[in-house]
Amino acid sequence: MTRKLVLASNNAGKLKEFRELLATVGFDVHAQGEFNVPEAEEPHVTFVENALAKARHASRITGLPALADDSGVCATALGGAPGVYSARYAGEPKSDARNNEKLIADLEPHADKSAYYYCALVFVRHADDPQPVIAEGRWDGEIIAEARGQGGFGYDPYFWIPALGKTVAELSAEEKNGLSHRGKALRALVEKLK
Repeated sequence: MTRKLVLASNNAGKLKEFRELLATVGFDVHAQGEFNVPEAEEPHVTFVENALAKARHASRITGLPALADDSGVCATALGGAPGVYSARYAGEPKSDARNNEKLIADLEPHADKSAYYYCALVFVRHADDPQPVIAEGRWDGEIIAEARGQGGFGYDPYFWIPALGKTVAELSAEEKNGLSHRGKALRALVEKLK
């Protein structure tokens, strides 16, 4: 028996990825936009708290179990910045190009260019679930100054994976899903939901 689940996102790429993996544990995943759920506020300083706020918000409005993620890139030399502010690092309106320019400029004086992508996933059975299921994933790399590759989004053209000799934007969608912070978190969540 499949159960309906609302994804606290309208991102088509995330929806496809989550739909495929969560079908294996009996969930039929729908984007929050199908239920006219507005975007939730993300006022918190941690990925987990923001994901939890988004999941509770979507569940409260739809009456369904909900899943949310919060993710971003964290640069070691910048004390973990941009972190939870990754999507709006260069301010409003959101701009991948301006975010990347700011990150590269902020890292320029530092020798350490190491960074990691981090993802927190939170699943709630209902809006007031006292025991949300939380899973996380991390993907290590470094930030380079010149964009490479056409795939992905956000910081992907500048996020270099030394072991592969490529940026995330140079990977196929299948390679990225197999290695990424979000893919790791999602597989960990599926194990917990089993």
